[in-house]
Amino acid sequence: MPRTPTTTPRPTPHDQAGTVPEPRVPDPVSVLVVEDDDTIRRAVQLALERYGYRVDVAADGLSGLEAFRAGGYDLLILDVMLPELDGIGLCHRIREESLVPVLMMSARGDALDVVAGLEAGADDYVIKPVDTPVLVARIRALLRRATFQPSQSPPPEAPDHVLVFGDLSVDTLGMEVRLAGRPVPLTPTELRLLLEFAAAPGSVLDRRRLLREVWDYGWEGDTRVVDLCVLRLRKKIGSGRIETVRGFGYKLVRD
Repeated sequence: MPRTPTTTPRPTPHDQAGTVPEPRVPDPVSVLVVEDDDTIRRAVQLALERYGYRVDVAADGLSGLEAFRAGGYDLLILDVMLPELDGIGLCHRIREESLVPVLMMSARGDALDVVAGLEAGADDYVIKPVDTPVLVARIRALLRRATFQPSQSPPPEAPDHVLVFGDLSVDTLGMEVRLAGRPVPLTPTELRLLLEFAAAPGSVLDRRRLLREVWDYGWEGDTRVVDLCVLRLRKKIGSGRIETVRGFGYKLVRD
């Protein structure tokens, strides 16, 4: 005689009241890729989706700007050479409105492309064609900087979480920087760079160390990234606050 299948009774509202809800699965990281080459755009999209990212794409700068304003993305990947509005101009527009992490892609290893992208406010860059693991590693490093939190929190009454250097103050708990009492908007990369300097005021930090600690490079990186980010940071906190030590690196002036 066939067995009658058994079913588990559905919990009643009374039963559910005492249960612990399932933990919420975090939303996937959302990425906007702006690339005019159909083959490259599709390849990057499919590669990142295989790693679990939610990816939207745009084929020109103006469409990318429109998508950025409508989307609320966690990270942007911009090609340098774009129709309608090039990647440098697009990055400038984005930086006027947001501190979202930006990764530039260039088909050439041209120094002018790299410098222009970083001066426009990009956090990092890659040269096409780029291997998927390298691209994903750069993305993860950018996202870690964007979500950086101190590893240890001092007691609320301890004043040493606010570091003061003349008219510049750095709150390492609130992740807030003020210059002469006014808040200074910094990108996540700029903030990580300033925190690295503030942790060792007066000490010279070489570019390789900064690439490792701020950009999270486990390989040899382009030190121009450091130089351009220092330049942007100086414009925001004062040109004399970070001093160049020729042949060695940079240091934060104590007062």
